[in-house]
Amino acid sequence: MQTEVAVIGGGPGGYAAAIRCAQLGRKVALIEKESLGGVCLNWGCIPSKALLHAANVLDTVQAAGTLGIDIGNVTIDFSRTMAHSRTIVNKQTRGLQFLMRKNQIEVHTGSAAFTDPHSLQITGAGGELSQIQAESFIIATGGQARALPGLPFDGTRVLSSREAVVLADLPEQAVIVGGGAIGVEFAYLWHTFGATVTLVEYEDRLLPLEDAEISQELEKQFRGSGIKVYTGHTAQAYDPQTGLLQVGERSVQGNSGEVWELPADRVLVAVGIAPNTDGMGLDRIGLQLDAKGFVQVDDYLRTNHPHIFATGDCTGRLPLAHVAIAQAVTAAESLADADPVPLGDAQYRFMPRCTYASPQVASMGYTEAEAQTAGLAYNVGTFPLFPNGKAKARGAHKGFVKILAGSDYGEILGAHLIGDEVTELLPALSLAQMMELTPTEIARTVHAHPTLSEVVMEAAAAVEGVPLHM
Repeated sequence: MQTEVAVIGGGPGGYAAAIRCAQLGRKVALIEKESLGGVCLNWGCIPSKALLHAANVLDTVQAAGTLGIDIGNVTIDFSRTMAHSRTIVNKQTRGLQFLMRKNQIEVHTGSAAFTDPHSLQITGAGGELSQIQAESFIIATGGQARALPGLPFDGTRVLSSREAVVLADLPEQAVIVGGGAIGVEFAYLWHTFGATVTLVEYEDRLLPLEDAEISQELEKQFRGSGIKVYTGHTAQAYDPQTGLLQVGERSVQGNSGEVWELPADRVLVAVGIAPNTDGMGLDRIGLQLDAKGFVQVDDYLRTNHPHIFATGDCTGRLPLAHVAIAQAVTAAESLADADPVPLGDAQYRFMPRCTYASPQVASMGYTEAEAQTAGLAYNVGTFPLFPNGKAKARGAHKGFVKILAGSDYGEILGAHLIGDEVTELLPALSLAQMMELTPTEIARTVHAHPTLSEVVMEAAAAVEGVPLHM
């Protein structure tokens, strides 16, 4: 068949690009080898958030006695919790199918490979072959969990997040290798439902890309809840026969540290992603990849072939669903010459980053360490959740909001939040940064009382040294 735009991959970076191309008047075909929505909808963002919501509900129920509400004995059926999360996934998938029909996007099921710069061969699930020729292409094939030496995924005992998110039987003793967002979220989830959980992180702190004070507060709360944390450690090998995982202190200057064994009936490895770019014939058409196999793109998501674009995790820029959607819009508008907004280093710097454990973590922009490395002069305003009336009423008053602003002009350089539902507070700060508002203007904006958002107002006032309630 012949079309104007062929999109390879139906995840956030693919389906959003297809929709935006269709809105701009292009005839679009989308090729997806599994299910619309990609990893995010089917095995990542959406099912994990449904599970985390269940954990939040369980936390609330278990603490109900402090509110004078006697729940009595609480029974847990984790398999039903898991089944509920899959119900949410199915509903969202049907919604995407509707959007494809609404926008007259032709969906093909199969794996795509370039035969030449303007042609794809599609291999269906049964091995049937078809051809698609297009004027332009958008590669949105996403990524997959990266394995570690000594810890190959086996789907039963050593798991990737994709397998963990559909695990119907709760682990008894789980070790999570990787203290990034995925590892932290599963640590909270499994611990809340009753598993014994140990987190092993190679770097010196959890969420190592976040501001150091955020990591310290998260680790403090995790340890206080009973989650074991080993930072500056490596996971070396797992024996499924004995159920023992070798863990050791990270080697420093060639000196090996102590090694010991942790019991684990499940090991979740969450240490980043590798791109899904193999077997696509990219070498056949001379598409430029980096050493790890990620597709190289410019600020308009264009590859070294002017008619081929790439979006999402396969670009290696910032593997988050909302980043993929932003890239998708820019790619589609670039393709259609429709006044696209470029995405360069500055834009990626201020993309929102969220972790949905309890406490939640939300951030954007520079950390303090990054600001210092960049030689930026800045002021800091920090305000805790503890004095906030709404936070106290909810029984969730641990955490804080921290804002970095330029010393000379007051521009927002970074925002870092930890606490209950703080991911819902970040968009206001993202908007303020984009519209070049200063902390003074945020502090002088009247915030409804009592709301959690008042903590943002107070943190903004703290940048100038004038918070009202501290």
